[in-house]
Amino acid sequence: MTVPALLPAPPASPVAASYARLAEVFSYLRIEEHALGEVLPRGEGWVDAEALAAGGAELDAFLAWDDEQVLRDYGTRARPDVVASFGLHRYAWPACLLVTVPWFLDRRVPRLPVRNVAFQRTLGRMAVRVEEFACLPGDPAAALPGARVVADEEALRAEVRSSLAEHFESVLDGFGSRMRRGRRALWGMATDEIVEGLWYVGTLLGEERRAMAELELLMPGTAKPYAGSAGFRELPGAEGPGGAPLTTRDRATCCFFYTLRPEDTCVTCPRTCDADRVRRLTAAA
Repeated sequence: MTVPALLPAPPASPVAASYARLAEVFSYLRIEEHALGEVLPRGEGWVDAEALAAGGAELDAFLAWDDEQVLRDYGTRARPDVVASFGLHRYAWPACLLVTVPWFLDRRVPRLPVRNVAFQRTLGRMAVRVEEFACLPGDPAAALPGARVVADEEALRAEVRSSLAEHFESVLDGFGSRMRRGRRALWGMATDEIVEGLWYVGTLLGEERRAMAELELLMPGTAKPYAGSAGFRELPGAEGPGGAPLTTRDRATCCFFYTLRPEDTCVTCPRTCDADRVRRLTAAA
């Protein structure tokens, strides 16, 4: 199979440095930028986010991969809604980083409607076209085409929420037809992906505490259409390396992995008790 080469970022890209830094700490994801007017990659495992949002044959093919993976790895078929939940997670987690990482690192927020994103999950690749972005006063990128200067940090956080909401409004329409969940639960999933993706990357960057503080402000629990908050909390009586408190959060939603292995839940799953979280986090540390 021919693998598309990573293209150089468009000249003076406002997000290229952020995406390059992400690749340094998280080698499983590479983001390639395309200039305005360029066609995003197709074929060879690539799927347009717009096609996933449409909920047709390309979404069927995308979810067939998850269905086959579950059968191969666990020896059983998952319910169709569980397969759709896995597929949404595997798209949404990296897609959120397209917006949150440039905001976290460089205070720039790209606008990425579904027509401007493509995904190749087996290779860990995403392709984007950044036509518009928001930034703060005094940012040198404010002079670039497509820049919109906003007043302050809270206005920039609103841009993060708005950019991701525009993208996921379409994506959730596509996946939602395959999932036995209401709109609030779907937006709870989006909230979880936003928070847990940047939390993880912040840890890789050596900035976990700052990432948590930023996410608390970004996702306070009152910003619609999102459901749930960042919701970080310390586990009482538990310490990590160097005596630092062990931190957790309770996801707004469940991924349904327990339907395959009831004894094996995520460490932030509402079904996982604090004692089990402490045991698992201490072992990992």
